[in-house]
Amino acid sequence: MTGTSSPPSQPSHEGARVGAQEAEPSDGAVCEQHDIVAHAEAAGAVAPDSRGREGGARPVWSRDFALFFVARAVARLGDTMLPVALAAGLLQHGYGAGAVGLAMAATAAAFAGLVVFGGVIADRFSTRKLMIGADLVRLGTQSLAAALFYSGHVVLWQICAIGFVNGVAGAVFQPGVASTVPRLASDIQGANGAIRIAESAAQLAGPALAGLLVGFASPGGVFAAHAATYAVSALCLLLLRLPPLAPGSGPTGHGGGSAFRADLVEGWREFRSRTWLWGVIAVWCLYMIAVWGPTVPLVATEVVQQHGPRAYGLVNSALGAGTVVGGLFALRLRPRRMLRAGALALFAFAGFPATVGAGLGVPAMAAGAAVAGAGMSFWGVMWATSVQTQVPPDVLNRIHAYDVAGSLAMMPVGQALAGPAATALGADHVLLVSGAMSFVIPIALLSVPAIRGLIRAGAPTAGSGTGSDAGSRSGAKRGRARREKTG
Repeated sequence: MTGTSSPPSQPSHEGARVGAQEAEPSDGAVCEQHDIVAHAEAAGAVAPDSRGREGGARPVWSRDFALFFVARAVARLGDTMLPVALAAGLLQHGYGAGAVGLAMAATAAAFAGLVVFGGVIADRFSTRKLMIGADLVRLGTQSLAAALFYSGHVVLWQICAIGFVNGVAGAVFQPGVASTVPRLASDIQGANGAIRIAESAAQLAGPALAGLLVGFASPGGVFAAHAATYAVSALCLLLLRLPPLAPGSGPTGHGGGSAFRADLVEGWREFRSRTWLWGVIAVWCLYMIAVWGPTVPLVATEVVQQHGPRAYGLVNSALGAGTVVGGLFALRLRPRRMLRAGALALFAFAGFPATVGAGLGVPAMAAGAAVAGAGMSFWGVMWATSVQTQVPPDVLNRIHAYDVAGSLAMMPVGQALAGPAATALGADHVLLVSGAMSFVIPIALLSVPAIRGLIRAGAPTAGSGTGSDAGSRSGAKRGRARREKTG
């Protein structure tokens, strides 16, 4: 999820640690690289060709990936419509901005608090069935919300309760996304790029569509449309045919509470063992506090007050258009060190808060937002692909859940501090500080050897040779022996 601008997008293989890979890996790092690639190939995630790129029999645009693509795009379209529906509906029934924030917070709190447990559940049961079930639950809750708004009997606690249930369903749904992509397409980076483009386009269209529905129908109509998006998503997932999991990488069973706790602890241990993984999340917490958290509310306030809501819509649209461009770049560029390339792209985000904080004109702010969106989107694809290809499939859901939880944990803190900081320093100065911190964040990422030196799965590593099967097998054996000794 560190790669997404939405609130923001993953173990018993103890030795499958790739966290400390350097630019010039040691023999042990090479062995671990072979182990990771072997895990990914066993799950159908990576099939490197002679050039070290991802290839194999399953291209990106298969029937099943197209179904998953539609499910994600349509669901994202509905999710971007929801804030408009909540704001218009609650304000229409006499509630204030605080009530709108409370309703949104109910969903966010449930999601952030439970997504780690959702990761454990996803590793123990069929992710496809869990995702379908979560969509059907949200189909029911949003249909109920539509009925409440149509009837005119809107009570805040009921809307918050519906939001909370939606957050729980989202926490069950989200971890399965990470493990589904590698099972549907061998070109994982291409798949992530395509999904990112679709979600960005949906983010552009969703608020506008919601505004039209509110104007021509009512807020209840938006909720009904949102419920329909979950129905479409559930149908696409129902028609989806996932390839079978490799032996030993399927659900771990239906053990009792002690087994659940053991899986939770194992997930944390696997997460902690990868320096590149927890290192990015640690830096991302600072990013949420110092950059993204203050930027979103303060940019909205400054642009609307100084230039009007139409100007803010233009800047926001430019940000979304930039994310589409970043996704297109991510489809084409295949860097060997993906996180290093993604971190370099993150420097571009400084243009978003800095242009607003400097009081530049609307065209300059829109240009800064577009460049920022492209950099953020490119980073998001590099990050998601790294997680999905470097982590063994039997623990991917749990790792992704820790990723999502860690990425979102500090965002409310940054948003809460934005107001007091703006009062004390001025909103423009806070945005300029956020712009400066946008340079600090990628520098921090690049300063960690395990992050900047992580080699993409399937890429040749120093000393690994080219096509030496015997060397790969011996490296894997040494890695297994090391795991047994330390496990």
